[in-house]
Amino acid sequence: MKNLFPCVKISPLFADIDEHDLAALLDCLAADVSSFEKHSFIFMENDAATRIGVVLFGGVHVVRDDFWGNRTILARVEPGDLFGEAFSCAAVDRLPVSVVSCEKSEILLLDYGRVITACASACAFHSVLVKNMTKILAAKNILLTQKMEHLTRRTTREKLLSFLSAQAKRKGGNSFEIPFDRQELADYLSVDRSAMSASLSKMRDDGILRFHKNHFEILT
Repeated sequence: MKNLFPCVKISPLFADIDEHDLAALLDCLAADVSSFEKHSFIFMENDAATRIGVVLFGGVHVVRDDFWGNRTILARVEPGDLFGEAFSCAAVDRLPVSVVSCEKSEILLLDYGRVITACASACAFHSVLVKNMTKILAAKNILLTQKMEHLTRRTTREKLLSFLSAQAKRKGGNSFEIPFDRQELADYLSVDRSAMSASLSKMRDDGILRFHKNHFEILT
């Protein structure tokens, strides 16, 4: 696992923790690294909410499927980011969502109880971990608020413009790539794919934006 330390260190969960402490830390947290092929389930709905994941390579989607099989993408998780922490923190018995790899991925799995509870050895880094976890949960709440801004728009066009505007601001320019293909974007914004494609084409024809696959340019 030592060869993965550079990847582990990019996670905000391990901020302010020296690399020479990582081996002991990961052992204390019952860490395990697993590989997942694209479209593989990492966590499934109704699994016990006892572990959290850190994406080392690749990416995952947090999804919710309804009774009829319609999927909503709640979030995309990039390298360094966490998933599953909110449900573990809330002491939810079973996960209400699934986590699926959207590309070939390496995932670091941790025992959440060991993250927030000081061990018998009284490791000094536990207080740092708790502080980092608090920051992560606060940041996730901000991201959820931002997503709600997109979803509360009345039309598909308004949802797309809200999302693309946020992506442009995040990337610091009017030309950028989004982390979703067309179906994933429709699932993320909770809109019909055909209606979304029609809205994108209309905005392109109106001279509002240009796009090719997942690359977009907002025209000013």
